[in-house]
Amino acid sequence: MMEPNLSLLDRLGALRRVVAVLTFVALLAGITVPTMSDAQDQPPSGAAAGEVPGQSLGNQSDSDLWRAIRQGNPGMVTIPNQQAAVLIQSEGEDWRSIRNGPVSIYGATIMLGMVAFLAAFFTLRGRIRIEAGFSGRTITRFNLFERFCHWLTAISFIVLALTGLNLLYGRDVLIPVIGKDAFHVVANIGQFLHHYVAFPFMAGLVLVFILWARHNFLDKVDFVWMSQAGGLFTKGVHPPSKKFNFGQKIIFWVTILGGISLSLSGLQLLFPYEFPMFGATFAALNLIGFDLPAALTPLQEQQLAQIWHSTVALILIAVYIAHVYIGSVGMQGAFAAMGSGKVDINWAKEHHNLWVEDVQRKAADKTPAE
Repeated sequence: MMEPNLSLLDRLGALRRVVAVLTFVALLAGITVPTMSDAQDQPPSGAAAGEVPGQSLGNQSDSDLWRAIRQGNPGMVTIPNQQAAVLIQSEGEDWRSIRNGPVSIYGATIMLGMVAFLAAFFTLRGRIRIEAGFSGRTITRFNLFERFCHWLTAISFIVLALTGLNLLYGRDVLIPVIGKDAFHVVANIGQFLHHYVAFPFMAGLVLVFILWARHNFLDKVDFVWMSQAGGLFTKGVHPPSKKFNFGQKIIFWVTILGGISLSLSGLQLLFPYEFPMFGATFAALNLIGFDLPAALTPLQEQQLAQIWHSTVALILIAVYIAHVYIGSVGMQGAFAAMGSGKVDINWAKEHHNLWVEDVQRKAADKTPAE
C-alpha cells in the first residue's frame, strides 16, 4: 500500500524538527558548530595562532630577525642597487647625532674661542709695531709667482670655508634672517662653489708645498724662537729667524697636512662609493695596536668621511683666523709681504734677521768687486 504524498510544508516542518533535535543534542555535548566566518578566522590544522601559510610569520615577531635588521644586517635583493638590501642603517642616527652635536658645538666653540682670544690679545698687547720705524727702504719678500700661489690657496680656502659653514650652520643661522626661499638659492650656489673651488685649492696646496717645503723644516733657531714665544708677548724681544719662523712653520704644516686630509675626504664625498679610504686606514692602524672596525660598508665610509671632513675644516678655519689676524691688523708691515711682495727692511730685520743677512750676503756675492 502506497504512503500518501506529503506536502512541501510538511516536509520542511519535519526537517526543522530534525535540525532542532540535533542542535539540542550538540549543546548538551558542549559542541559548537563554526559558522562560515568563524572557519575563515581559524588557523589551518596544526598551525599555531598568528601563523600564515608559506612559512611567513604573520602577526608573530622574531626578535632575532628584527635585531639583525635594526643592526643594519643586509638581506637579499634582485636589483642592481645592493644598498637597498639594508632596511635600517642605524649608523645614520649616530652620524646625525655627532654632526649636529659635538662637531657643530665644538666647532663653533673653537672658532668663537679663537676670535675671543685674539680680541683679548689685541686689547692687552696691541698691534705689534716696527720698533725702529719705517726706514723707507724695502727688500723683496715674495715674488709674483709665490704671491699668486699663496692667494690661490687662501682665496679658494675662504670660499670653501664660507660655503662649508653654510652647509653646517646655515639652516640655524641664515633661515631666520633671510627666509627659506633666499636660503635655498644661497645653499645651491654655495654647494656648487664648494664642489668646484676644491680643485683650485688642491692645486694651490701642491704649488705651495713645492715652493716652501724646504724652508719649513725645524731648525735649531726655532727652539730659541719657541723659548721666547716669538716675542709676541714681550715688547723689544726679537728672536732670530730665517725665511719662516717657528709659528709660520706650524701654519705651513697644518695647511699642508690638513689640506691633504681635507682633499682626500672631499674627493670621497664628491665621488660617493668610489674612494673608500677609512676601512683601509683603520686596517693599517690595527697593525700597530689599534682596534678599529676595518670592514666598513660603503655608506659607513661616506658618513665617516663627512664627519672627518667637517672636523678638520673647522680646526683649519680656527688656525687661519689667527693667521689672518697676525698678517693684517696684528702686526704692522706684515701684510706687505703678500701684498706688494716687498717689506720694509726694518720689519724684516726685526722678524727675519737671519733671512735678511742671507739675502744681503747672496746679493753681495753677485755684485762684481770694483
